[in-house]
Amino acid sequence: MLVIRLLAVLAAIGIGASLIAWMLTGNSRYRRWAWNFLRAGLVVVFVFLALLALERVFLPLA
Repeated sequence: MLVIRLLAVLAAIGIGASLIAWMLTGNSRYRRWAWNFLRAGLVVVFVFLALLALERVFLPLA
């Protein structure tokens, strides 16, 4: 769980840094990077939520 949270924080930092670089330079490459970081961050969020749901389902069985 710590690794997933770390990946989410890194994705947020990457999105913010890419958007700031895009605003400062106007280079569309940074905007594309921000979009890729956003998609990766959403994947991390969905994996995190899926793990929480699986924990709720299988914990009463133990």
